[in-house]
Amino acid sequence: MSQTPSPHEMIRVRGAREHNLENVDVDLPRDKLIVVTGVSGSGKSSLAFGTIYAEAQRRYLESVSPYARRLFDQMPVPVVGSIDGLPPAVALQQQRGGSSSRSSVGSLTTLSNLLRMLYSRAGTYPPGLSRLEAESFSPNTPMGACPKCHGLGRIYDVTEKTLVPDDSLSIRDRAVAAWPTAWQGQNFRDILITRGMDVDCPWRDLPKKTRDWILFTEETPTEPVYPGRTHAQVVDAIKRGIPADYNGTFSGARRYVLHTFTQSQSEKMRKRAASFMVSAPCPVCHGQRLNPDALRVTFDGLNIADFSSRTLEDIAASLRTSATALADGKDATAVAARGMVEAMIERIDVLLDLGLGYLQLDRSVQTLSPGEYQRLRLGTQIRSNLFGVVYVLDEPSSGLHPADTQALLRALDGLRDAGNSLIVVEHNPDVIRRAEWLVDVGPDAGERGGRILYSGLPEGLRNVKESRTRPYLFGPVQPRTTPVRKPTGTLELTDICWNNLDHLALTLPLGVLVSVTGVSGSGKSSLVGQALVSIMARTLGQKVDIDPDDDSTDDAPPPEHREPRGNVSGGTGPIKRMVMIDQKPIGRTPRSNPATYTGLFDTIRRLFAETPDAKKRRFDAGWFSFNVAKGRCPRCEGVGTVDVELLFLPTVQTPCPVCHGSRYKPEVLEVLWNGHSIADVLDLSIDDACDVFADVPVLARGFDTLRRGGLGYLRLGQPATELSGGEAQRIKLATELQKQRNGHILYVLDEPTTGLHPADVDRLMLQLQALVDQGNTVVLAEHDMRVTAASDWIIDLGPGAGRKGGRIVASGTPETVAASEHSVTAPFLRRYVHPGPQDAG
Repeated sequence: MSQTPSPHEMIRVRGAREHNLENVDVDLPRDKLIVVTGVSGSGKSSLAFGTIYAEAQRRYLESVSPYARRLFDQMPVPVVGSIDGLPPAVALQQQRGGSSSRSSVGSLTTLSNLLRMLYSRAGTYPPGLSRLEAESFSPNTPMGACPKCHGLGRIYDVTEKTLVPDDSLSIRDRAVAAWPTAWQGQNFRDILITRGMDVDCPWRDLPKKTRDWILFTEETPTEPVYPGRTHAQVVDAIKRGIPADYNGTFSGARRYVLHTFTQSQSEKMRKRAASFMVSAPCPVCHGQRLNPDALRVTFDGLNIADFSSRTLEDIAASLRTSATALADGKDATAVAARGMVEAMIERIDVLLDLGLGYLQLDRSVQTLSPGEYQRLRLGTQIRSNLFGVVYVLDEPSSGLHPADTQALLRALDGLRDAGNSLIVVEHNPDVIRRAEWLVDVGPDAGERGGRILYSGLPEGLRNVKESRTRPYLFGPVQPRTTPVRKPTGTLELTDICWNNLDHLALTLPLGVLVSVTGVSGSGKSSLVGQALVSIMARTLGQKVDIDPDDDSTDDAPPPEHREPRGNVSGGTGPIKRMVMIDQKPIGRTPRSNPATYTGLFDTIRRLFAETPDAKKRRFDAGWFSFNVAKGRCPRCEGVGTVDVELLFLPTVQTPCPVCHGSRYKPEVLEVLWNGHSIADVLDLSIDDACDVFADVPVLARGFDTLRRGGLGYLRLGQPATELSGGEAQRIKLATELQKQRNGHILYVLDEPTTGLHPADVDRLMLQLQALVDQGNTVVLAEHDMRVTAASDWIIDLGPGAGRKGGRIVASGTPETVAASEHSVTAPFLRRYVHPGPQDAG
């Protein structure tokens, strides 16, 4: 271990006050691997990203023209006294940002650029086809995109069946299901009445010409509307000169659906519109997205679309063969081709070493896990050969099996050895132990954190008793204290087909905690988060959404409605319901928060409405909602902030100048419950709310459940947009624990420990074990070996990733799987359990 660096080799942070940081001073050595750790919400990211990286970005952008700055996704200016010795910084975060549906593994890594050059310069052209430019091999350029589908690969449209799923209904009974269900749909129906169309006969009995006009017309006529009247009454009213209630504009169903899908700002509206659309492979390019000429050019016997559909591992093998064949070539084409092939091999080898060889070059960025996305960006940075840069990484081990973590650590060492500094926000003890410098933030979360407990050589943390990280680095492995539960039954699933799962048969034990393990890309999320959820939902008659592009915010085409296949053999047994608890946001706007999501805010509003002052003012519970016009601030409409447009600079948010961030009208804030206004309550932390509402049983129980989940530091009104995926998932879990449902429930969680400190993982496990103790089944896709060892049953997938995975290699108790000779997980599991007799897998 190296000695403590001298002062001139340090990044010196003074007076950092971002979020919960308490006027922090800290010195960090350059050219070292620095790990910043601490419990969730302690202030790690506020220091690494909100302060250090944000200040480095601010300094860089000062050298950029004001107009160009608008093109950057700028972070807020950090609240810090000074930072000295700060080199240029690059952030490698897990968020995919606003990536387009056209963005792929190839475009993210720039491998697609090289591949297009390779086909352009060294491809095999059929006779008569002149040489193409590299842009002609891209589906994202006018010269390369298929002229029929514009580079999408699929044609999207509507049919009468999708727009009118039940033709026995009348128009008045909403036969045209694609129209909006609220006022606008009624407006369209009223216009048809004005035009003399029969809205009360079954749809199928209307003349085809009428049906086609209603669904497919591009006309947008404006007609007088007289709600509630028949056509004859409307004609009479017009004849007598009675003014219409209003003039309405009509839109055919197809026009409405396509316009909503492409123009609406509401993701919910776009998804609803997409549900009425159908897709089919483009008849011209057959789904390959490119123009016919580009698809005629081959390399290694494949056109560029087929080549891009291969895995990185296969592409590397093919290119190595090509490099050998090109080795003796002396002409300009062979020399150029050899250089491009070698460059591609060199870049792909970095990605293979990071365990990403199972990814296809044309795989959409939006289908990648956060960990896969960050590792792809990390691989690109390794190849960039930058020197003297600070790389700030956000939990790079997220989503990684312990076997894959070793490759990640080698990659980080390579970046550092190239002359760079690394600041890594991390919870994984295996990564923390490799740190050359350790910063521990805490001791707890929120207001009880924000202090630097330790900054120095890792061994020094051993003596910091206040640290929540210390026991997991230096303490002994804690043995399991409860016996392994025996299954109460089994659930048999057969013929599971999805991604790399090929006719898989699964025996799932019931009444226990089940962990599904395997290397990254082995099929865990495909099995647990998608196939199991989809198959069980169909069997139980529930609705679920497994669309991997669900978080997309661009104008991507609708999903292709492909679903996992599989059957439940012998019925679902005691299972009455399935609940998927994922890490998707609890809301997409600042209006959603922990209080509203859990439903506890409804009880709080009723408490305020029952106060004497509220009754005197005739304020019902609606007055205390910031989503209802009654009591919310009219200026910010209950958001608490307003957008300020700045010329040549990004829009900024500031507290509302009328309510000063309180969200409510002054008269509502005058109503107090036990000395607190409704705005005061929203500003309480969950820890404080436990005390304030201790005498209200339903609230006390609800807030205590959230606190036991490690969320006591969150404010009741904290916007959903500020919550991490792990925080959102724990809020959902706490909400489920409060409901105390009847009957056997199957709970499914995909990597629930992502983003959690080991201390928070322990809290999470107490909640999950509580669900099982209530007579339910809990199934996790998981990498954390401590969690896996604490499970009652393990199903290990593999043995490898991609097409080398998707099979069950071991199944049984933790002791059984730890003894397996075929499991990649087994050696890492043995650190926590003693291997036992091996059962059948």
